[in-house]
Amino acid sequence: MSAFDFSPLFRSTIGFDRLMQLADSASSPDSSTTYPPYNIEVTGTDSYRLTMAVAGFAQEDLDITVKENSLLIAGKGKKEEEANRFLHRGLARRAFERRFQLADHIKVVGAALDNGLLHVDLVREVPEEKKPRKIEIGTATAPTVIEQQKAA
Repeated sequence: MSAFDFSPLFRSTIGFDRLMQLADSASSPDSSTTYPPYNIEVTGTDSYRLTMAVAGFAQEDLDITVKENSLLIAGKGKKEEEANRFLHRGLARRAFERRFQLADHIKVVGAALDNGLLHVDLVREVPEEKKPRKIEIGTATAPTVIEQQKAA
């Protein structure tokens, strides 16, 4: 079974279409989603690091874009001269686009290229109004009864 049928869930949910599309796309990977390889690691309670292997790419060949809840990392491949004759070509250096869906309140705080690895640091910054808060329980007073007027 290559895809899930979410149509029964659409009858009783509102606003979860993006979640259904994510689940559908995650269940059917294709070959273009395997290059370049990457790691996602947890570096703290609310911080993460995405490390992508981009051997052969210079800093000016890479582009990182964040739009809404989507992180796009793109690499521009360079055409090399035909004068170079390779006996074996293991470094692909082909153009790529890699998209990552970010959870709410995840922010990209920095990126660095080091020894062929692109490190993208992310942090979860939940606004104060969205954080859980404790509600104090007070004592109740006698309930107020509001009498209704009878229709004449």
